[in-house]
This record gives sequence, C-alpha cells and structure tokens, in this order.
Amino acid sequence: MKHGAAVKTTCPYCGVGCGVVVAADGTVSGDPDHPANRGRLCSKGAALGETLVYDDRLLQPQISGRPAGWDEALDLIADRFAQVIAADGPDAVALYVSGQFLTEDYYVANKLMKGFIGSANIDTNSRLCMASSVAGHIRAYGEDIVPGCYEDIDEADLVVLVGSNMAWCHPVLYQRLVAAREARGTGVVVIDPRRTATCDIADLHLALRPGSDVAIFAGLLLHLVESGAGDEMWLRDRTVGCAATLDAAHQSVPTPADAAAIADVSLGDLLRFYDWFAATERTVTLYSQGVNQSSAGTDKVNAIINCHLATGRIGRPGMGPLSLTGQPNAMGGREVGGLANQLAAHMDFADAAQIDRVRRFWNAPRMATRPGLKAVDLFDKVLDGGIKALWVLSTNPAISMPNAGRVRDALAACSFVVVSDCWPTDTTDFADVLLPAAGWGEKGGTVTNSERRISRQRGFRHSPGEARPDWWMLSEVGRRMGWGTAFDYRGPADIFREHAALSGFENDGARLFDIGALAELDDAEYDRLDPLQWPLTCNRDQPMGTARLFDDGQRFSTLDGKARLVPTPFRPVAEPVDGRLPFVLNTGRVRDQWHTMTRTGRIPRLMAHSAEPLLYIHPTDAEWIGLIDGGFAQIESRYGVTILPVRLSFDQRRGEVFAPMHWTDRFSSAGPIDRLVGSATDPISGQPELKATPVQVAPVAALWRGMLLRREEFSPAGAVYWARAPLPTGHTFYLAGWEPLPSGSGTETWVSKMLGAPEGAEMVIYADPGRGTFRYASVVDNRLDACLFLSRNAAALPSCDALAKLLGAEVAREERMSLLSGRRLSDVATVDAGPTVCACFAVGLNTLHAAITERHLTSVAEIGAVLSAGTNCGSCIPELKAILRSVPAL
Repeated sequence: MKHGAAVKTTCPYCGVGCGVVVAADGTVSGDPDHPANRGRLCSKGAALGETLVYDDRLLQPQISGRPAGWDEALDLIADRFAQVIAADGPDAVALYVSGQFLTEDYYVANKLMKGFIGSANIDTNSRLCMASSVAGHIRAYGEDIVPGCYEDIDEADLVVLVGSNMAWCHPVLYQRLVAAREARGTGVVVIDPRRTATCDIADLHLALRPGSDVAIFAGLLLHLVESGAGDEMWLRDRTVGCAATLDAAHQSVPTPADAAAIADVSLGDLLRFYDWFAATERTVTLYSQGVNQSSAGTDKVNAIINCHLATGRIGRPGMGPLSLTGQPNAMGGREVGGLANQLAAHMDFADAAQIDRVRRFWNAPRMATRPGLKAVDLFDKVLDGGIKALWVLSTNPAISMPNAGRVRDALAACSFVVVSDCWPTDTTDFADVLLPAAGWGEKGGTVTNSERRISRQRGFRHSPGEARPDWWMLSEVGRRMGWGTAFDYRGPADIFREHAALSGFENDGARLFDIGALAELDDAEYDRLDPLQWPLTCNRDQPMGTARLFDDGQRFSTLDGKARLVPTPFRPVAEPVDGRLPFVLNTGRVRDQWHTMTRTGRIPRLMAHSAEPLLYIHPTDAEWIGLIDGGFAQIESRYGVTILPVRLSFDQRRGEVFAPMHWTDRFSSAGPIDRLVGSATDPISGQPELKATPVQVAPVAALWRGMLLRREEFSPAGAVYWARAPLPTGHTFYLAGWEPLPSGSGTETWVSKMLGAPEGAEMVIYADPGRGTFRYASVVDNRLDACLFLSRNAAALPSCDALAKLLGAEVAREERMSLLSGRRLSDVATVDAGPTVCACFAVGLNTLHAAITERHLTSVAEIGAVLSAGTNCGSCIPELKAILRSVPAL
C-alpha cells in the first residue's frame, strides 16, 4: 500500500460502477461523492479490503509450466502469432477478453487484433452478459445507447424489473429503489420465474414461464395502443415500424389471454400489470440477465423498448428502459468495439466508410473488414483447428462458457494458448504461456457503468512480483510484431486520449458516443478526472456530460433520425423439455459471490451466506422424485451431469430448478454448472441461452456426511461430494459419500490423506462404529492442523463456526480429546452465531434470534440499531424481515 492520502477509485464488480475510497491503511469505504452509489457499497464491495492480499497470485511469466522472463514470453507470443498468420492467415489467431478489463486494456486489444493482426476474432465474456442488449439498442436506436440514468429510478412512479434479482445482483441500486418507494410510493412489478429477494418490495410478481417475456411485452404493446395509452404524435414524428410491429404482436398474442397462457401467469395479474403500465407515465423498466441470456434475448430487449417507444416514455425523468449491466466495464468494452461484430467508437462493419475511417485513424496496415467469431463460435473454431493461437485475458471460459466441457476440449486441443490472469484458474491450467496480470488497485484506467458514466480506476499499491497491466502486455506484443509506433504508449492516459480522439474523429453527430472533449487532457487532468456521462463533445459546454438522451427532439442514430419499433414474433426456448428431461434448469448468481469466485471465493465472510452450490426445487416436485431437503440430487442434461445438495423452496416454479453459476472445480466436486448448459444462441446477438436447459433430476443416497477443516487447499478424490469454503486460517470442506467409507487398513490411509497429516503429527481419534460416528484430529507443533468429522447424518456434525476458531490455534495436551467435540474445554462458553445472514457485519441467524427475543426487536431498523445488520448494502433485509416473521410474538 502506498502511504499518503486516500485514493478514490471504482469498484471492480458489477456494472453499477460504485465509487470507492481506499484509505492509506487499505480500509475500503463507499465514496459519498460518487453519483452512482452516494457512499453505499454491497457486501462484495465492502469486503474489497480483504482481497488486498498476494496469496496464490501469479508472480512471473511461465512457459510450459516453467518460470520465464517477460522478454522470453512476449517474444514467444509474437513469434507464434506471426507464424500462424503467415501459415494460416489472421483469422487463425483469436483473443478472448473480459468485461473486467479497463477501457484502456480493451482499446489496445481491439486495435491490435482488428487493425494490425487483421482479424475481428476478438470477443469478450460480455457476450455472455450484455450482447442481446447491445443488439436490441442498435436495432431500436441505431446505436448501442442507454437513454436514461440512475436518477430515473428515484423519480419513477412505477418500476418494472424483468429478469433481474436486483436485491442481490445490483443491491446498491435496489436500495435506491427501496428509498424511492418509501419516499414517493413507487409501484414495483417483478417479472421473473423465481420469487427472489427482489420480490420483497413487489406490489406484483409475475412468475412467468422461462422464455415467455416476448409474449408478455407483445401483449402489453397491443394493450397500450388499444387502450389509448400510445403517443400517436411521438410514434408519427419520432419512430418508424409501428404497424409491422403491432401486426407481429397480434400474430403472436391476439389477446391478453393468449399472452397469459404462453407465460403461464394469471390473466388477472397480467391485466393488472398492463393497466398499471398504461396509466403510469413515469415508468422505468429495468432488465438484466433473465432477458439477455436467452436464444430470443434480442427480441426480448426490443419487445421492452417497443413499449416505451409506443408511449414516448424515453429520455425524460423517471421513464425509459434501462439495462442493468453485469460487469464493471461491459459498456466501456462496447465503446471500443470489444465484441467481435463491432468496430471501435460505435462504428460498424456494415459500413465500408466506417471501416475506412478507423483504418485511417489507426493508420492500420491490415484492417479487418468483416465481423469476427462470437464466443460460442470462436471456441468451436478452436476445437476444430481453425484457430491455432488463442490468448485469453482476465476471464475463465473453462467455467463460464456454456457446454463448458466442450470449451475445455477446445483449450486442450489448441496448439498455442496464452492466458493472462491474476490468480490460477481452471483456464490457466491449459496455458502454454501464462502471464501474471496486475489486478484491482494495481493499475489505472477508466470504466463505464450502466448509465454511461465514465469513472477512474486508480492504482494505489504496487503489483506483486512481475505482474503487469494487460494493456502493457498487448502493446509489447504489438511492438514485437513490428508495429512499434502504433503501440508506443507510455501509460493509460495516452491510450485514453487516443480513444477519446477516435470517438470524435469525423463525427458529425451521427454517432452519439463522443467523448472528443477529453482528447486533450494532460496526464494530471486524466489522473483527477471526475465521473461523467457521455456524450461529452468538444462543442457542448456540459462538464459532467449528458444524463438523458432522445428528449426534446434529439435525433436517434439512424439515417432518418427516427427510432425503430422492431417486430418480435414470439418463439419458445431453443430446447424444450421432454419425457426424459422434464425439468428446466435456470442458472444465476447468489448474493455474495461474483463470476467464478476468483476473488470473492477467497473471503470467508462472503462464503458464509452460501457455502455450497445448491439445487433449488419446488417441494412438490421434490416429493414426486424422492428428494429431501439437505439430500443430494444428480442433475443430467444432454451435455453433462453433476451432483448437488438439495434445497426445497416454494420460490421455485413447478417443473423448474435453479443452480448458481459460480462454483468451479477449485471449489466443489460439482464443478461448473455450465457443463450442463447447451450452446444454443440468439441468432442476432450470439448470446447463449443460459437459463433454460432441459434436465433430468434424480435422488442420490448419501451413506455418510462429513466436515473437514485443514490448513491447506486440496481436492478430495473418489465417489465423494465436496465443497470448499475459506476460513481465516485454512479451509472447510463439506463432505458426503454414496459409497461406504474405507474399512480395515484402508481407513488410516484415507483419513491421513484427507487430513494432510505430516509425518510425526499427533493423531487424536474417536470412533463409535455403532452410531456411525468417527472423529479425527491432527496436531502439529501443539497446534490444531486439521480435523475430520464423519457421521451417518449431517445433524451429528459439530458447528463449523466453532471449529474454525480452533484451526491453527495452540491446544493444550489436556484439551486435545475435547477437540473432537468441536471445541476446547476453555471455549465451552462460546456461542455459535449460526449461519451468516448479514455478510457485511458477519451477523448470524442464532445471534439474530437471540437479539430479537431478548431485546424485543420488531423491525429491521431496530435490528440495524442493535447489530448493524442491514445497514450497509441492504441485500440481507428481505431475510431479516423473514426472520422477524418467524420469531413468535412476545
């Protein structure tokens, strides 16, 4: 950590783009001056200070697993890329990059590939997140534009949330909505197959059938026009395509009853939603991955936008569609052409003049002239040998891509794989060249959030070992391939100035993305750049940018300046259920985790709320197939199979199951859930359908349960389910087996391997074969090094919280047998806090029950005053309310 004043930077997680203040001692807090969050942070952001450790970081380049210097590694990459291009052409090289890149990283990557290597085969994990929104925006507005801003949430009278568990995935914005609801009585409608924490404030929840969003919004469009809620003047003067769009809607859903039948929702509830939307001018529609991650994602986006265009509710305070971005810089990547089908600065491969404009600006010797391969197609091309050199930067496709087993096969088959990352991941295992990347807090640049707001990320500590920024690695490869002048950047400020200049280059207003006013910033001005919203042109005196677009007759980015209503015929999900695969698997996030847990999975308190990947299923379905709460299920699709613990939940629709997308082979035997998900994609956006996979679910009988605590990470082998969660001094492993435990001489070997006991360790053993209870502890140098508890059922296992305090602690000889009770004699008075409810302040369920009962607490506010729970990000508030309801009145 650098010494001196606090540093203002931006959170590296979701697309809300929260401002963060990092004190000289590493303490992290929300930036009260940042307009995106006004000082609030979610549980993940609040724990950022705990990620500032160098444990397990990649520290130096590696070639074929051996340490190497940067010159050797970069020369090898440049040479192999050049050889492949010479032999097979530029399309045999590809980059797969990340929405966690800074804009400057993204810019250099796209310039290198599209302008100099000569191929558009560079795609990003944003393809899995926001590609359908991008395509929908372009179809409707002529450009990838978000017309509104976060302040619209504060000023709306009705907010419709579609495919968004905002309470968990964007909790800071959710708290703005909660505050608006309390202040002005904002109505809230949630449209989501599951009842999520977001429904806690909903006036109406439409639990629609997966994939039926287009039917609901096509029906809404017809209702708006037929009820007189459409704005005829706006439609006439500002849009085209209304008649064809209405005709397509009528063909799909002639009546509201047809829409209700397709969506499997109550007709009365659907009409209530339609009437509310029609009657409420200040309506905001917020949507996220439930809309985007679909084989009809682009049509879903346009079906939503159509309703706002038909009513003229766009670009004015408190109204409009707003896409909630999943990644911290998914929008910044789109600004620089991060997707394979884009050019930089919102220019397009479909226009030869725009291709030439970028070529001339870059002085590019080998400008790509056609779109490249989108993510799914890109990895298919790697597998079939068409792509022979692949560089993966700051992302983990071996986990996050659909049909992840096929992606792993592709990585294994590729003749030359480069991977850049901060930590070892499932993808780094496939690297021929592995490069250590600088992480959050170690490099500087910019990011753009969901409301078009550009903010600075600033470095405040040194990179460990030889880690370097991604832009630097890419520039060095460009120099070594002979393009030294084009990649002669001294730092991120140089890159940003070039990016800004390109946005304004020959831009006569046809492209709304324009930050040309920032092209002349000097290094000091760049360093102190305040958050601002584009567009910000040289001809406009708006120092903080533009909050809303398309009001007051502002042209859309189309040739005629008018928006397009787009026909969106309803079509069902790509793969229907059948007799063999009768359930629909939905995947998504949990509250305190992020992506593949590379960062958040290292933080004990972030793993405390959801320590294992669970399969959520409706109790009636569970009874039908013989599942019990806390039992295990095998889930099988056409693409893969896994085993998960079961959680019964009335929040699930019948016939559907849900599993989180975060867990990897490093954290659980279940591995990535995306192994089960197919590769069907939206035909326009190329975004995969990650939320509607047909699966079979069957019970698995666990013969024993276990819990292991040890100092070192490892992966148990054999017919064992396991899930690992970090502890302050080691790791917890939750275990279960469907084969008998080893017996006889094999027991000692198996136990010793599980404990990782070194030679000379003192073993403490308790065995009760009659009850099926076995307990083991390994003591090294008078400290508890590991312990293993085995039983026929989970209820007989001790509390993990109590044991966690003992791991690594010194244990007196007379107390060693008491370890096998799960605590030392001296810790008998220790109170188990119970499962974590509030991750921000580490408040457990037992603590809450005790405080509510003993202090007669009756509200969330009173709980917050006593325990602080719910007073930071607020994502635990729905659970706190449920706990209050569950405690008997005193």
